[in-house]
Amino acid sequence: MSERAAIILAAGQGTRMKSSLPKVLHPVGGQAMVDWSIQLAKRVGCERIVTVVSANSEQLTHHVEGALGKGSTAVQDPPLGTGHAVRAAEQALDGFEGDVIVLYGDTPLIPSTAVEALFQALESGTGVGVLGFHVKDPGAYGRLVTGANGELEAIVEAKDASPDELRIDLCNSGVMACRSGRLFRLLSKVTNDNKKGEYYLTDIVGLAREDGASCKVVTCNEADVMGVNSRVELATAEAAFQARRREELLISGVTMTAPETVFLSHDTIIENDVVIEPNVVFGPGVHVRSGALIRAFSHLEGSIVDEGAQIGPYARLRPGARIGEGARIGNFVEVKKTKVGKGAKANHLAYLGDGDVGANANLGAGTIFCNYDGFFKYQTRIGEGAFVGSNSALVAPVTIGKGAYVGSGSVVTQDVSDDALALARGQQVEKAGWASTFRAQMTEKKKTSQT
Repeated sequence: MSERAAIILAAGQGTRMKSSLPKVLHPVGGQAMVDWSIQLAKRVGCERIVTVVSANSEQLTHHVEGALGKGSTAVQDPPLGTGHAVRAAEQALDGFEGDVIVLYGDTPLIPSTAVEALFQALESGTGVGVLGFHVKDPGAYGRLVTGANGELEAIVEAKDASPDELRIDLCNSGVMACRSGRLFRLLSKVTNDNKKGEYYLTDIVGLAREDGASCKVVTCNEADVMGVNSRVELATAEAAFQARRREELLISGVTMTAPETVFLSHDTIIENDVVIEPNVVFGPGVHVRSGALIRAFSHLEGSIVDEGAQIGPYARLRPGARIGEGARIGNFVEVKKTKVGKGAKANHLAYLGDGDVGANANLGAGTIFCNYDGFFKYQTRIGEGAFVGSNSALVAPVTIGKGAYVGSGSVVTQDVSDDALALARGQQVEKAGWASTFRAQMTEKKKTSQT
């Protein structure tokens, strides 16, 4: 197999996004669109990846080079079309002699199977491979004109198409694959003799055929090559991703009673026999293991939920939460950077931040890990089988021993020994008859003030 490289075009200005954030850094499924293309290139074995950016794109350059290293970007200045953009990457690929795929930083949903098929076409002798799609209403899409043998003969822009060509429903996605040497040799012949005065990547198809090379179309679904140029299209792409991912999970054995209300991230992992109730949001970095129950209106990010655990309803798991096998995190409980052991419970109204909860411990309603002094975070450790009474504040750093009890309403500032009872609250005092005397005094005072 030939070596592989990817050129990701991301120099568009994205003015229709009306945003200070570069268009390709807007997320779909919790991941920047350009990162979708970078990850796609990696999945299909691209050893070299170059992202073409515009001048004055410091934020995008920093982002890409943070992911791929120095030298992974090339600048297109001024912007003179897609062919010109690809040529901007030529120097960065100097010495590379393998196969090149041209991707786009604003097209996040392309499946790796489609790109792999383009590379396979090159391996079988195709000169230029083009990714196309069938659509009922081709509109302004460029048409892919194929011959009787199925080979690609031309790419025709809608505005230049004849009536017969306009009836073609096979359209151009813009994604192309070509051997590196041929790609840049053909691009050197592309002219800007057109209304826009730009150099079009699509012109290489005609030039390749003039050289006697074959051109082939690989097809995918229209939604796979959805480009994003506005917030409306960003929302459409997000909806397409969510629908696709939900279906994949349902097929894999996950139960969702109202799948249209469950929102997932690009890297969400949910194993079979997990049940997800309505209105659940999974941020990036979540892994839910088999048999867990995620109840309604919960929000999870950067966390792991082990087998048989129950989360929610109305629970929040923040980054670093690890919920053990069979553990329970109930309504209005927030967990951050805390490991909750097997069978442990925090069923309601608690904050567990920067801690470690032992197996089978029970944390009552209103338990708070007081982990922050305004400058630093501190650890709270709860031993196995410990019981913390309701409305208790545990001031970190502090350790509650194995099997220990903390009385309700306590403010615990010192470690508690194994199997001990800690009481840290004011002593209750009862004054007999005080309430009736007080009421009588206040009633008389009120009458006097009204006269």
